[in-house]
Amino acid sequence: MDKIAIFPGSFDPFTVGHENIVRRGLNMFDKIIIAVGHNTTKRYFFNIEQRVELIKAQFADEKRVLVEPYENLTVEFAKEKNADFILRGIRTAADFEYERAIAQTNRLMTGIDSVFLLTTPEHTPVNSSIVRDIIMHGGDASKFVPDIIYRLIIASKNK
Repeated sequence: MDKIAIFPGSFDPFTVGHENIVRRGLNMFDKIIIAVGHNTTKRYFFNIEQRVELIKAQFADEKRVLVEPYENLTVEFAKEKNADFILRGIRTAADFEYERAIAQTNRLMTGIDSVFLLTTPEHTPVNSSIVRDIIMHGGDASKFVPDIIYRLIIASKNK
């Protein structure tokens, strides 16, 4: 039986930190489904279809990574996909406290475990909100976004 994890988030945009978590997660799981969700408290720069397509382009060479949109509870999506794990990246102590509460609730609801990977030191300051702001204001975010995604973002802005 395959070990399947979902890696949920809004990914607006998908950063080098996100990519790092997925690639390292492939050492633990047979398949990772990047679950692109919608957070009602966020204003998005890219719509969900654009986010899915950008991430698919980044992982086009990796058959064990799937990218899908979802709208329901993360644990419900995980159950639909027969995933036994939710993969999350942790940058700070504040991230840990937030993620711990969600993970414990998810476990109580469904028995699905969460697996936390600490971000690598060079990716700790990188978050989508900062990267989105850099892109929106015409700055160079190439250090913070995977190359393929960054080229597609720049190409779409120049249309």
